[in-house]
Amino acid sequence: MRDADIIIVGAGHNALICAGYLAQAGYQVLVVERRHKVGGAVVTEEIVPGFKFDLGGSAHILIHHTPIINDLQLTQYGLDYIDIDPLFFAPFPDHTSITIYKDIDKTIESIALVDEQDAENYRKFVQDWWTVAEASVETFLNPPTPLNLVNNLGIKSRLGANRWERLTDLFKGYGQVLRQSFTGTKVPALIGWMAAQSGPPPTEPFSSPFALWHPMYHVSGMKRPRGGSGQLTQALQRMIEAHGGSIVTNSPVERILTENNKAIGIVTQDGTQYTARKAVVSGAHVHTTMKMLGESLPAEAQRLLGKSRIGNGFGMILRCAMEELPNYTAKPTLASEIGEHHHALQFMCPTLEYLDAAYGDYLTGKPSTDPALISMTFSAIDPTLAPEGKHTLFLWGQYYPYELASKANWDDIQEEIAQAMLDKFAEYAPNVKGAVIDKLIETPLYLERELGLLRGNVMHLEMSIDQMFMMRPALTLSNYRTPIKQLYLTGASTHPGGGIMGAAGRNAAQVILADLERKWWQLGGKS
Repeated sequence: MRDADIIIVGAGHNALICAGYLAQAGYQVLVVERRHKVGGAVVTEEIVPGFKFDLGGSAHILIHHTPIINDLQLTQYGLDYIDIDPLFFAPFPDHTSITIYKDIDKTIESIALVDEQDAENYRKFVQDWWTVAEASVETFLNPPTPLNLVNNLGIKSRLGANRWERLTDLFKGYGQVLRQSFTGTKVPALIGWMAAQSGPPPTEPFSSPFALWHPMYHVSGMKRPRGGSGQLTQALQRMIEAHGGSIVTNSPVERILTENNKAIGIVTQDGTQYTARKAVVSGAHVHTTMKMLGESLPAEAQRLLGKSRIGNGFGMILRCAMEELPNYTAKPTLASEIGEHHHALQFMCPTLEYLDAAYGDYLTGKPSTDPALISMTFSAIDPTLAPEGKHTLFLWGQYYPYELASKANWDDIQEEIAQAMLDKFAEYAPNVKGAVIDKLIETPLYLERELGLLRGNVMHLEMSIDQMFMMRPALTLSNYRTPIKQLYLTGASTHPGGGIMGAAGRNAAQVILADLERKWWQLGGKS
């Protein structure tokens, strides 16, 4: 197919979700992807024979705050979600641990075994910030217009009797808010480490909402597609094709074609040209999209988008094929035993000060000496990921700069840094170093080369307040439209940012469908 109503550049999950809504609405959709399969950073591949590794995002939390799964009827296309409970497990160096369950009371019981006062503080924290967290969800599920922001964050958030005091908390760093909300160090470390997954450190002003979102984990819980994270995007591909859409892989887009300031199609690196009758949508990184447009992009848009910050990466991943699961000194198990904590995300971050120190190393341009870690052992709940009796281990660490002060190349030092990451993990689960069968190291450079995540930033652009809402990816360019007619943006570069949520894809589809319907009426109902 060399022409279509709408061409989608890139096949990340947001782009596919956008394509799914457009195909469902009856438009002929063509998705063009540079890699050998769809998925972008939501993809699963058999890197080690018999073991399925996610290459990007693994925990599916945010998408379950949206209607996307039901809207696109993805269960009909093979998507099978496994509920995961508990959600988070945090072992500490003193051999105590905290477990976060979907059930709040059960969570509080776990915290009370370590700190009775902070168990009650946890209940108050969740209650105090529940409506703000709910309002944040609504904000993410709509384009970031002033009206939507005022209605959701202003009116629906219902800050209560201490509204002015709590309003000032929104301006603080999440480290400060957590320290004032809890008396001990362990609960703030757990919540803070989860908040840090979006990128900003605990000290960054206006970052508190990343921690204040925490009550929503007790609403959505956490799930995993059976067969790996990439089963979401595989189901999206099947859904799009079932609605008449087409997907072309192994076809990097070289250029987005424009004529009279209107997007009319694309050209791939092998010279193949595709024509779009109604719209072109780029789900690629916004800076990659700028390169595809070249001088076609108006100067003011080039200036504004050129100022958007990618940053210096912040994390790396070690994917391991394992003989056995981690055996934590804080919760020992028998060699072949699967504990409930193996289902959860397992957090290694003893204090907020520890997280601050890790970020301090990053600021000097070196990999963190003592990185904060998350271990994911989803084969414990989904045996399709590994051969019988074997397991997978995904180890995410922060902070790791893309550009190193030493000028070292990541390809040269990756083995050394991966071993240091595993050594740190072994302080909590000593058996892991002897249990690795084989591994994949995903450095910030790997993330850029393989998944198109420039400078290794899994969020595309830094998730700081000046690059959120109506300023993502830039002021005047946040409503998924561009200054070029019939050219739209979606993906993590746009509101609400990174993570496996799909809201950017859904929101972009809403905007495009509204524009196309308006044009339909302008033409007197003739397509």
